Amino acid sequence: MASEENEKLGVLSTLSIGIGGMVGGGIFAVTGLTVEVTKGGAPAAFLISGIVALLTSYSYLKLTLRYPGEGGTVEFLNRAFGGGILTGAANILLLLSYVVLLAIYAYAFGSYAASFFPKEDQAFWLHKFICAVIVGLFLLNLFASKLVVRSENFFNAAKMILLLAFILFGLATPIEWSRLDYEHYVSAPGLIAGAMLIFLNYEGFELIANASNDVANPKRTLPIAYLGGVAIVMVLYFLIALVVVGHLGFEEVSQSSAHVLSVAADDVMGRTGYIAIAVAAIFATSSAINATFYSTGRLTYIIAKSGELPTELERSIRGQHAEGTFITAALALLIANFVPLEAIATMGSAGFLLIFLGVNVAAVRLAKETGGRVWISALAAISTWIALVVLCIEVDENAATRKHLWILFGMIVLSLAIEVVYRSVTGRKIRLVKWKNHDAK
Repeated sequence: MASEENEKLGVLSTLSIGIGGMVGGGIFAVTGLTVEVTKGGAPAAFLISGIVALLTSYSYLKLTLRYPGEGGTVEFLNRAFGGGILTGAANILLLLSYVVLLAIYAYAFGSYAASFFPKEDQAFWLHKFICAVIVGLFLLNLFASKLVVRSENFFNAAKMILLLAFILFGLATPIEWSRLDYEHYVSAPGLIAGAMLIFLNYEGFELIANASNDVANPKRTLPIAYLGGVAIVMVLYFLIALVVVGHLGFEEVSQSSAHVLSVAADDVMGRTGYIAIAVAAIFATSSAINATFYSTGRLTYIIAKSGELPTELERSIRGQHAEGTFITAALALLIANFVPLEAIATMGSAGFLLIFLGVNVAAVRLAKETGGRVWISALAAISTWIALVVLCIEVDENAATRKHLWILFGMIVLSLAIEVVYRSVTGRKIRLVKWKNHDAK
């Protein structure tokens, strides 16, 4: 948008891209799930996942300064690992992870919208709202994209104001601090696994990379946007989790997990608070779905342009990359309606952990070009790897969630299959482009 108006993004605008991408629908969708899994350790779980995200954001920072442009994650992986099948499959996996993210946002929208109906009818309305928001916003993006762009600032401002009000009222109201005692924590591996289950809440900072060509004074702006953005969101998530655990018992959380922030707001501010947070969730998830549609449309275009998807996906309709957006919308409809929320969260978080592991390794390999500190990106790579392994082990040890690993395995196999089949049929190879270096400015 900034490039269309020949304007550059300043510090606040770039910071808002990262914060807006992170504080989307995820916090509304999975906070209850986090408390269910980690109990009193939920605030700590958000900090743990935030630390992994903060380390990874350093890798993104250095790579973005060296390779600015809309390519972002796709270009970083291509630069570091070349045009092999695994690189192409990783980029396909990134696209599938965004599909899962879209499904989570739609599920959260449906849960909060359905919460206004009688409890016995909520399951019915949940799926009706899931379908309505995905189809409706897909059509809105296709036929009224300018309206979508104009509405984003309003949605982002509204959700942040309401979440901050929730935190302030929650902290000002007597809290049951005993639920936050260490005796209510789960085991250390369980806490780490729970933290990684919600890692998808932090993935939005990568959107900064796609907007980097439009950033003014990137050497000053990008560090604040990446590192400062993740740090701000860590504090915000910690406080939200603290308020929820402090005001709701664990049993109460499990009974209203999908829309727990509204229930907590009702305890803090009464019915007005319940409605306000439900409205904030609807605003936030709508905004996140809009942004994800735009991102996946662009991502599909970028992957196709680099030679990893059919050339038909390089086309645009009314300035939008509609084919890619349509595919992601259709897949998200299936996932959101037929896959349990915890499985969706596992798929999304594990998918992004794999991708971020690749980006951190890319930052290590390209450190001489980027000027980055190898030890920080190496620590980030080790952190994402350990987090992924612990998440998979904990999921596997629980009989109720073991089958979720097969869904994740299916995502990886599908990514490889698409890449192998497509290359064998078309003979296309990944194409690299030249990028100007922000550090040279």
